[in-house]
Amino acid sequence: MELAHGISGTWDQEYDEGQIAAWAAQLRRKLQAPQVTLGLLFITPDYLSRAESLLELLRLHARIPLLVGCTSQGIIQGDKEIEETSGFVLGLYYLPGARLQGFHFTQADVEQAQTSAYWTERTGISAEASHGWLVFLDPFHLDSESWLEKWNQAYGPKPVVGGLAVGLPRVPETAVFLDGEVYPEGLVAVSFGGEVRLHAVVSQGCIPIGETWTITRADQNLIRMIGNRQAYQVLKDTFNHLTPEDQKKTKGNLLVGLVINEYLEDYQRGDFLIRNLLGTDPATGSLAVGAWPRTGQTVQFQRRDAAAATEDLSLMLQKAQEQLADKTIYGGCLCVCSGRGWRMFGESSHDARLVQHHLGPVTLTGFFCNGEIGPVGDRSFIHGFTSSLALFVKT
Repeated sequence: MELAHGISGTWDQEYDEGQIAAWAAQLRRKLQAPQVTLGLLFITPDYLSRAESLLELLRLHARIPLLVGCTSQGIIQGDKEIEETSGFVLGLYYLPGARLQGFHFTQADVEQAQTSAYWTERTGISAEASHGWLVFLDPFHLDSESWLEKWNQAYGPKPVVGGLAVGLPRVPETAVFLDGEVYPEGLVAVSFGGEVRLHAVVSQGCIPIGETWTITRADQNLIRMIGNRQAYQVLKDTFNHLTPEDQKKTKGNLLVGLVINEYLEDYQRGDFLIRNLLGTDPATGSLAVGAWPRTGQTVQFQRRDAAAATEDLSLMLQKAQEQLADKTIYGGCLCVCSGRGWRMFGESSHDARLVQHHLGPVTLTGFFCNGEIGPVGDRSFIHGFTSSLALFVKT
């Protein structure tokens, strides 16, 4: 896909340095821009042993000053999702007026970050100077939840968008890239500043069912009372009020949505953090969820399946289209859960095609993730079964 501010391409042939160098130089020539601002690279794990030489080839011949990415078994380019392949995808972006800064952090940084001030001191970037962060991380050697908690305190409500790297099946080994370095652990983060910001589109793949309720008693990850009734009874009544068809769709696909910002006048798609319903206890009336809900928080039950995921992503993209109607979109990075794609929809390229349909043509580069990062309300979270899109937008 060739646009004035971005271009992306895939390589699926044998690894040959001469041919890759020529391919990278040709891709750069096709980008009708004075320079490259940012390069995004996602490679399949079988290329990991050659990653360092590949990075140098691409940086040199595509003339990339800032190159970031990670490993994944599936790659995204334009309107195509290639879920099982060998090779890589490279995106080149010209972002006029942008101030981008890239960093690599380790678990040692996370352990030292006792306060949010650690991160602004470590990066030298204030919360006001950054318009958002693009992040790729290794899920096996870094406590991502602890990192994100302090990071949100330092940089929220600026969006953090990205994903967790993927390696070979059943092998706890991934890598993240920054410029010419291949890191087997940690995370890489790019701050967007100057005249370019990140706009996040996060679709958690669910549609709400039933009414919104207030949690009136919670204990750690247990919801005990909803609306002064046993939580299990509220769930049971919600399910029983569904049509027989919707009940069939909901069985095995039921989740919990928790509102993050209680100060909103009404709650819409995107205001709920979706978490798994881990179990129910009819005897005590409690629900166990994959989060720590709080008393007073608004809750709504959710359904996740292919139809719900399609509807939710379409609505989120329509909302972005309205919000960005008078803005210039330079390109984007799409981070999709490895549980979506063909496995969820029975077809390939589902999410990428929807992005192009609503916002395109957009130079899109991306990958399939072990977990997705994106904001809900004024905080960013790590999600599952989610499509998380970072758009590079002129301020």
